[in-house]
Amino acid sequence: MDKDQRIVIVGAGVFGLSTALNLAKDGFTAITVLDRHMPPVPDGSSNDISRVIRFDYGDPVYAQLGKEAYDLWNTSPDYADSFHRTPCVWTAQRTGPAGLVQVGGSDFIRKTKEILTRMGAEWHTLADAAELNARFPAVSGTPIGEGFEGFYNNAAGWADAGVAIAGLRDRCIAAGVSFVTGPHGQVTELEKSSDGTITAVKTADGGRIAADKFILATGAWTAGLIPSWNSMVATAQIVGFVRLTPQEVKALKDLPIIFNLSTGFFSFPPHEKTGYLKVACHSFGYTLSSEQQISSPPSRAISARANFIPAEGMQRLLAGLKEILPQLVDRGFEKTCLCWYNETPTGDFIFDYHPDHPNLFIATGGTGHAFKFLPNIGKYIAKSFQRQLSPELTEKWRFHTEYKDRPREDIFTGEKSRKGGDGSRGGPNRREFTPEERDSLLSLTNALAVRQAKM
Repeated sequence: MDKDQRIVIVGAGVFGLSTALNLAKDGFTAITVLDRHMPPVPDGSSNDISRVIRFDYGDPVYAQLGKEAYDLWNTSPDYADSFHRTPCVWTAQRTGPAGLVQVGGSDFIRKTKEILTRMGAEWHTLADAAELNARFPAVSGTPIGEGFEGFYNNAAGWADAGVAIAGLRDRCIAAGVSFVTGPHGQVTELEKSSDGTITAVKTADGGRIAADKFILATGAWTAGLIPSWNSMVATAQIVGFVRLTPQEVKALKDLPIIFNLSTGFFSFPPHEKTGYLKVACHSFGYTLSSEQQISSPPSRAISARANFIPAEGMQRLLAGLKEILPQLVDRGFEKTCLCWYNETPTGDFIFDYHPDHPNLFIATGGTGHAFKFLPNIGKYIAKSFQRQLSPELTEKWRFHTEYKDRPREDIFTGEKSRKGGDGSRGGPNRREFTPEERDSLLSLTNALAVRQAKM
């Protein structure tokens, strides 16, 4: 492959930046990254105060990749400022109403423990909520209750996402990667020739940027730019932030990351710099669909996520908070927001050339679990881009075309999708935002964009 060819990467999140850095290391000389903002991008899924770092997976490929990434987070000086080692606790309700088995959570726990054992990695059983409270006394509530099952892994932690992305950005700049941001970096359309070759990207200010090859690493915005053929869907997930006092931050410093696989709720230790306790749901989320039935986040360039989640989402976050830290429930959340996933039916990433566009490579489908691979995923994407990836990973991360003529609802409610790929999702089924919820989200987003434009 000609390493002097012009390569444009659209998207400055984990996939885009890690690919840019690894291609530069591989000797490519003309790499340009485009985005609406200089990374960390304020409303991108790669930016926030915290992301879970773990290799607990019900899928052996991601478990091995996660262990490789964890070792880099834990030992490389590149991540010394952003990585914090913390145990990760997994809980689920073994039996539900009338004794019904909660298949997803139990399956994840069983498969993950089997995979960790085969890897020679340690894990520790939690027999019940009392044992969880004894091991982690900062957890003052009683998660799950009847039918509790769980385990924890001490080889885990969390990363300050904004700090990690800023470091990756700086390493890209040092490696010679160029950046175009603002309206001239906000891609609105792909310019195509008659044979499907992409000749340029068009930008929000009416500009045009040409290249030889293009890489779309645009996360939840991807399906709005290309024919995706039901291989992906953008979903919004709920996040909340509780304001803590300095004394509470200190008192809760040993709080583990804790997941409830039956509801999707999870929480982090306190974030000392901001004083926030962050909680969220790794669930099936909400869609925001256009007339063309393409779900996509709002496209306005904003400096922060809108302070909005649906009312039922607020209740789910408060219920989860009550299980672990009931003393904070009455305080509520200082702010909430939506984090957008780009989902695939199986939970696998997409690293492949688009079937209709021979010089367009797609790097997307983070499906809510990609950030942890920041230290190592770029080398796999760069290999796939150069057609050097192993046959097994090429197949796992291919662009699926077989969903093209099937209804989206059928594809994304199948058994494997329902379990979140490896069974790590929980909570109610995915649904579309109601008209009232849609209006609130778009109104708040537009207000942020207008305020930003006046600054």
